[in-house]
Amino acid sequence: MRPIRGILYKLIAVTAFIVMSSLVKSVSGTIPPGEAVFFRSAFALPVILGWLIYLGELRTGLKTRRPIGHFWRGFIGTSAMGMGFAALAFLPLPEVTAIGYAAPLLVVVFAAVFLGEEVRLFRFTAVLVGLAGVVIVLAPSLTVGSDMDHAQALGAMLALMGAVCAALAQVTVRRLIATEKTATIVFWFSVTATGLSLFTIPYGWALPTAGEFAVLVLTGLLGGVGQIFLTSSYREADASLVAPFDYASILLALAIGYWVFDEVPSMTMLTGASIVVAAGILIIWRERQLGLERSRQRKAMTPQG
Repeated sequence: MRPIRGILYKLIAVTAFIVMSSLVKSVSGTIPPGEAVFFRSAFALPVILGWLIYLGELRTGLKTRRPIGHFWRGFIGTSAMGMGFAALAFLPLPEVTAIGYAAPLLVVVFAAVFLGEEVRLFRFTAVLVGLAGVVIVLAPSLTVGSDMDHAQALGAMLALMGAVCAALAQVTVRRLIATEKTATIVFWFSVTATGLSLFTIPYGWALPTAGEFAVLVLTGLLGGVGQIFLTSSYREADASLVAPFDYASILLALAIGYWVFDEVPSMTMLTGASIVVAAGILIIWRERQLGLERSRQRKAMTPQG
């Protein structure tokens, strides 16, 4: 294990995904979200295939014993991506990022409901606190009055539903990893998302300009790079160590939103985002403590000598 390298890889992944979202936002006025999903997924495939070849896992990475499971993971994940991209057309980048933090909190709830995982009082309380933070972020956008307010409300609901779908996708991934390799899950998600995005063509794809085409291709390349470094970070360090660095994305989103899109965050959004981040970090810390406790118990039960 190389923890410093794992943290570095996680930060690279977070940066790649935030820049990718920024690029999608920059063309959201003319490019429909379904079309953006296609480019994000299709142009990630060459990067992922190259990665599998480099690792010598191309043959095993393409094999699957659960094609239906990959389809449902792809369907839910593609829905999450599409709604997240659509939300970027209506809301500031930092706000969409903060609402997206609801996903890991909801994973705790869905894992308890669908996978039968035990959720103790500490984790349940942290989830409730985090979701309260999400409500604080959402509240100003859901105060509907003018047409602009209606657009913000739509964006807020799209971002929230995207987070719900992202959490459900993570639950399906937890089921898949029992039999499937990480490389397999990454590859087939991109394939499924590429195929599913084509069903949005009848809803009006736009012919991109040369500049927009370059931006869209870059979103796919960054998505592939981000996925590779994300996966690699968990190979180099414990999940409990690198997971909190997900929240570096809010700092990047605030900087890009301010300097690129002239978005000034409100105090309400910053307060809500801070609560969500704090709750997420508390859950990760608690899981680490429980993991260390279980490890000590196993060592104590192992016969010595």
